[in-house]
Amino acid sequence: MLTFRAIQPQDDAAVAAIIRRVMPEFGADGPGFALHDPEVDHMAAAYSVPGAAYFVVVDEGGRIVGGGGVAALEGGEPSVCELRKMYFLPEARGRGMGEALLRHCLAVARDLGYRTCYLETLTGMDQALKLYGKLGFRPLCAPLGRTGHGGCDHWFALELA
Repeated sequence: MLTFRAIQPQDDAAVAAIIRRVMPEFGADGPGFALHDPEVDHMAAAYSVPGAAYFVVVDEGGRIVGGGGVAALEGGEPSVCELRKMYFLPEARGRGMGEALLRHCLAVARDLGYRTCYLETLTGMDQALKLYGKLGFRPLCAPLGRTGHGGCDHWFALELA
């Protein structure tokens, strides 16, 4: 059984390792991808600020196998948050945790006062794309904000109200 909890400083290395392992699996290891964001090595601190939250997914043995969170969209409207760095190791996929964690992140975003949740992804992340559609995210024609993730080719938004 998988569960999730708020990130803690001692989780930083495990989360960074997951991001660095999963993103290249989908061809997202070059410039313009979240893999290179400075926060990757310091996720607990990056998401300890007001308006942000990050959660780690833990397996039966207590090992971190994924995570995801929300924070204000850089360069965006104050009412818009971004779903950030939601990645799972292969052994954690297909077990329903992606949907559970995403629903939780959306509820947290509402509680934090955001009215819209934005996300960026790329071709090849087929299961994620299906999930976003299932939960009502609408495709956008162009990116929002200034995330620096020019390698992404799909952008979505969901009204939270």
